[in-house]
Amino acid sequence: MDEQIFHELNRIARELTEIRKQVSDCTNYIRRAEAEVPEHFRRFANYIHDLHSVKYMYEEQGQSCPQHVLREMERCDDRFRQLIKAEHTDGGAFEKVRREMAADPDNRWDHTRLLYPPQTNGG
Repeated sequence: MDEQIFHELNRIARELTEIRKQVSDCTNYIRRAEAEVPEHFRRFANYIHDLHSVKYMYEEQGQSCPQHVLREMERCDDRFRQLIKAEHTDGGAFEKVRREMAADPDNRWDHTRLLYPPQTNGG
């Protein structure tokens, strides 16, 4: 094999190895971040924040916020509640984090109260 081709192939192999390592590192960072707050939840929260900003944009100009914006905020309010509930159920990201947090004796807040379903009267 020609020596120049051999060196070029070695250079390409080193670059591919470095790229694979960097992609692997990035994937690990994403997985760690999503263990705390799933990406779909973070993006939805950003969308709600954007709607909030749109509402204030109208109000800052002295205009009332259009009904279609207010209706979308109402929809997002219900959907946000649904997403929070899902993440706090067994296996949800927030439930896993809350269990981990509840084990820390130095917490300022009681995280165990949401680990168990509410008690019903008489039960």
